[in-house]
Amino acid sequence: MKISELAKVAEVPKETIHFYIREGLLPKPRKRARNMADYDDSYIERLKYIKELQDKHFLPLSEIKKIVKRWSKGTPLQGAVLQLQSEYFSAVERLLPGEIKGEMVFSQTTGLNLKWLARMEAWGVITPELVDGEKTYSQDDVSLGKVICDMDRVGMGPKEGFDPEALRHYKDEFRGLAAKGHKYFFDALWEKVDEDEFLQRAGQAGEIMSIFYYHLYRKLGRQTFLEELARRKQNQEKLTE
Repeated sequence: MKISELAKVAEVPKETIHFYIREGLLPKPRKRARNMADYDDSYIERLKYIKELQDKHFLPLSEIKKIVKRWSKGTPLQGAVLQLQSEYFSAVERLLPGEIKGEMVFSQTTGLNLKWLARMEAWGVITPELVDGEKTYSQDDVSLGKVICDMDRVGMGPKEGFDPEALRHYKDEFRGLAAKGHKYFFDALWEKVDEDEFLQRAGQAGEIMSIFYYHLYRKLGRQTFLEELARRKQNQEKLTE
């Protein structure tokens, strides 16, 4: 099928398909002619799973690419997903071995260059701890570094006019939200259960609230996007009247 047909069936823009091919998430198609490529049904399946990994497993493209590579090498898709999840989304007690020591190692692991790493640390988006005089980054910091790089790769970076300082504002807003959530949790359970149970339930609450915030943001994000789109179109029409 042609790319236009693939885009329609998979419900993905043509530009996204081209981007996935460039980034190695999709294989290069078979060329029919100089300006014509042929896409088989396997592309529909791959696009479906890429979307599923984004929507259900909340993975950035850098991590999805690892799954796709493992899948291409013969690892069953579900096995590749579970393997990635065990590396990427782990309980807090399993995160400690995944800590990264040193700015250079962090930069090499995430792709975030040292200049932007310094800026993210100054803004409190990425917050290493000093351990024996060396910066030590948590798995959450590693994940954030990878996501920031993905934002730039998909056209949400300074070159396209996006203000990177928005990330600092997001951090400030989320910090307030997290503090409010913790207050609710402490008010509900503090001194009502023993410490072990309190910590166990705090870990569970953190995981479930992370998922709640994710889906709530997606839902409200769609709503506010459409509202803003309608408002700008309305203003545009007024200017042309």
